[in-house]
Amino acid sequence: MKIAIIGLGLIGGSMGLALKQAKWRNAEVTGYVRRPEVGSSALSLGTVDKVESSLKKAVEKADLIIIATPALTIKDIFARTACDLSAGCIVTDAASTKQQVLGWAKELLPATVDFIGGHPMAGKETFGIKAATADLFHGCIYCLTPAPQAKPAAMQTVTEMVKAIGATPLVIDARGHDNLVAGISHLPMLLSAALVLATTQNDTWGKMLQLASSGYRDVTRLASGNPEMNAHIFLSNQETIVSWIDEFIKELQRLRSLIANGDNEIERVLASAREARQRWLEKRS
Repeated sequence: MKIAIIGLGLIGGSMGLALKQAKWRNAEVTGYVRRPEVGSSALSLGTVDKVESSLKKAVEKADLIIIATPALTIKDIFARTACDLSAGCIVTDAASTKQQVLGWAKELLPATVDFIGGHPMAGKETFGIKAATADLFHGCIYCLTPAPQAKPAAMQTVTEMVKAIGATPLVIDARGHDNLVAGISHLPMLLSAALVLATTQNDTWGKMLQLASSGYRDVTRLASGNPEMNAHIFLSNQETIVSWIDEFIKELQRLRSLIANGDNEIERVLASAREARQRWLEKRS
């Protein structure tokens, strides 16, 4: 099988490493790169078999194309590659939002190819090809949102690929996906960034930074993520993310009121939060 990976950052690079390690379908993996240094790193790390600086050459003979770029660039990639895709090839992506991507696929991709939307629920705060690891997807949920016209055989192929890299496939509709991940993935990114901005821009930060320890480090970890990737996530799922921000503000205002009024109810609320998190940890394990 000939596979093309467009975008050799953390996700795309890890995908290449995982596929190579799994020896899935004896795949020949080609990576599309815009910068020569990324191509050199990908080859030296064994992420891909070869690299192409031409998008056309990268995709034109591929059986499976994996797009692992910031979400808002996917529309342009669809438009630029539509005429170069082989009939019967499968296109998938790894973007954290799905409704817009499926809309672009319907609008721009030819009817001769099958699109299966994808989103691995995996990642870390470091990014770039050098942060890629073959085990990044081990044990994670991998969301799949097939286009309505996608053939069952294409869905089966992508499902097999997901299992080969160590992930568990979960079929989910695009709207439901975008709402759920906005709450448990995208909102935490914003909260982490907001805390960093609120504290580091305060006049007392020079003294605070001497005291900041593991708690601050853990809560602000996501603020170290890829700014471009995260910005594309927020701007491709605006309505849903804003709705979750509003929900969080309501909860924060409730806690603010309890503290401002010296209300002992705050202990019960904190205990409720602790219990809810504990139940989640137990189910997760």
